[in-house]
Amino acid sequence: MDPNTTLLSSVQNPRIKQLVKLRDRSERESTGQFLIEGYRELLRAFEAGRTISSLFICPELFLGSNEHSLIARMQKKGTQVLTCTPPVFAKISYRDRPDGLLGVAPQRHLSLNDFDNLLRNQSSPFLVVAEAIEKPGNLGTILRSSDAVGLHGLIICDRCTDIHNPNVVRASVGTLFTVPVAETKGDETLRWLKEKKIKIVAATPSATQEFTQVDLSGPIAIAVGTEQLGLSARWMNEADIQVRIPMCGVADSLNVAMATTLLLYEALRQRQMRQ
Repeated sequence: MDPNTTLLSSVQNPRIKQLVKLRDRSERESTGQFLIEGYRELLRAFEAGRTISSLFICPELFLGSNEHSLIARMQKKGTQVLTCTPPVFAKISYRDRPDGLLGVAPQRHLSLNDFDNLLRNQSSPFLVVAEAIEKPGNLGTILRSSDAVGLHGLIICDRCTDIHNPNVVRASVGTLFTVPVAETKGDETLRWLKEKKIKIVAATPSATQEFTQVDLSGPIAIAVGTEQLGLSARWMNEADIQVRIPMCGVADSLNVAMATTLLLYEALRQRQMRQ
């Protein structure tokens, strides 16, 4: 064991009990801390400049040889490293196959005021608005697709899912730390988009045009809604562009993350053609 680390060998250790509590939203909100598990997730958080206050490791579970380099880099930035025995790490991990790395970090929350600065030099903002998404896996997948297309930002409206839920971090594969995410209310977002002259794009089966037939190359915010009900009537009525995704089978809709990904890549294709 590295002489600069502390060994934790009991699941009754107060530090271990505190980590388990951070799986609960109420504990995350009261402490302002959250969990980041996995090499890729921690690497992306670290390279995005996020502070990792403490890192719990179990070398017996490492999947490769890169872990030691990342740990050393974190230590140089002031991260406290604590070594766990395999049974202790199994207690704190929320994965079926842990890879021996779990960090604790302070939460970061952005507002639309922060987005004003982020978009200052963007002539054609490219955004997604997610209204009341309920499932962490869907939100994480939307983040992953958003990162893949170079989205300028994701706006979470009237949130149901905590963006710092461990399953959001896992499903996003760490892209939670590469895509700017603002959290706000729907009314505030609608006013902000109108002020910025960013067109709202909404998908609905009743639209007359398919999503490949409309111009998505300008300043747009693709709005998506809840898994069960889709976008609220308010957002649908405020949309500047309504599109539909062809459904040729018996299903009448796609999973919200899949639908978002299709719209994002069509917008990316059009933007690349305009360059």
